[in-house]
Amino acid sequence: MAEKGIPSWPKVTIRLYDDHNAEVKIAGRSHPVNHHDPRQAAIALVADRAGQLGRPVKATAVESDGSSWPLVIHPDGRVEAIEAAPKSDKPIWPIIAAAGLAIVLVGGTAFYLLMPRDNSPKDPNPPAANKLPELPAPKVVPDQFVARPAPPGWSTNAAWTVDIAEDSTPVVSPDGSEVAVLTQDNKIAVFDSSGKVLWQDKVPKNADNPVYTTIDSKPVLAVTTPKSLLYWPGDGIESTEVELPDAARVQFFGTSPLVLLNDGDAGASVVSGKDLHPVQNQPRLSTILLAEGDKALMARYAGPLYWSQTGKDLVEMPLKPPAGASGINHIAMASPGRALVIWNVAKSTDVIPTVSSTADGSVVATCPKVAAQQPDDWKWLPDQGGKVAAWGECMINFTSRKTSLLTDFSPQSVTQTTIYGTLDGKPATIVPGGRAGTLAAPTARPWGIVGNHAIVVHASVLYALDKK
Repeated sequence: MAEKGIPSWPKVTIRLYDDHNAEVKIAGRSHPVNHHDPRQAAIALVADRAGQLGRPVKATAVESDGSSWPLVIHPDGRVEAIEAAPKSDKPIWPIIAAAGLAIVLVGGTAFYLLMPRDNSPKDPNPPAANKLPELPAPKVVPDQFVARPAPPGWSTNAAWTVDIAEDSTPVVSPDGSEVAVLTQDNKIAVFDSSGKVLWQDKVPKNADNPVYTTIDSKPVLAVTTPKSLLYWPGDGIESTEVELPDAARVQFFGTSPLVLLNDGDAGASVVSGKDLHPVQNQPRLSTILLAEGDKALMARYAGPLYWSQTGKDLVEMPLKPPAGASGINHIAMASPGRALVIWNVAKSTDVIPTVSSTADGSVVATCPKVAAQQPDDWKWLPDQGGKVAAWGECMINFTSRKTSLLTDFSPQSVTQTTIYGTLDGKPATIVPGGRAGTLAAPTARPWGIVGNHAIVVHASVLYALDKK
């Protein structure tokens, strides 16, 4: 097929309005066309982008009557049909599928044949979502994990392994049903617990590690590049590309991506579809912390919190103090549903670190009092299920609502309710509410659990370990 092996990005739509006007959308950015031959001019625009990418691109051409044509447009202006031409006599977009088809090339851009229109009623049902192209599957084989000690409770037998891109890391889905990786041949690939490839797609060479997030209230898998955010809904459906402004950076601290401009100094945007919506009503001297859907959480250094939502008034969220607190020292950071707050203590140099709800400002967990500078270097590490967390030396069990200090503990990763880190500089694990255990120095730390397998990585190879 013409489109086989062609990435699904950037998303290109050519929409014809009349005999002189058209619109080309490339990755959500609109390019109006006014030309005596709008089809030719539109193809030239897309061919130019294909030339920049050094490869053909897929496009959907939409006539003024609503009929659509899936195409492949090459850098030299050649155009191919993805599907066989329909039996009706609708307008035909330029197709160069065989030498016998008479197409004239002008300036590297293809002309095409215009046939009489069919004004009969069109099918009211929208076309099915575009599927990803078939690509060569990565090599998946069983192996033994012998380079380092396996994590506690897991064997050295790897039911399956796969090579991944150098210096990349895998990501496990929130429900633990799949794991996504970047491969060494510039693809994103998603595997189920048995190592079966669920779907894959090509990605740019400079793509960052994949992230599971939500956009428009739907779970997606996303990667970022310096110029764009790509995300897939799964089930083999092609990606959506969101073009990023210059000097933009995508942050995933919340449930949804937040696009920061100049690290937030020039504002930020939330994502919907292919579009960026600027965060509105940011109070003076406040910082944008994260995004949840079309809302953004903001805070001043000494409080309060604010919620901004597109098209709605700013909502101020006061924070409730813990027992013994005299006022907010500062708001340290935030994650989905949680704000980390440092509180002053009257007539003391100590502070009280708390985890507060971003929904109503209530205290969710209170850490023991510590010296004022002690939490400055604490790392926040919650689990995906909202049951436990480590905030530096403060161990938190949200189920029992109990906290404790584990002196000289530094968290590094969390798998289910087990937190991996270092204790007095040595590898250790702890389940908040329990006792810490030590590990051999090079013990592998799981990136997550997929089905009945722990996902570990060594030397750019992913291992799916069996239980003992």
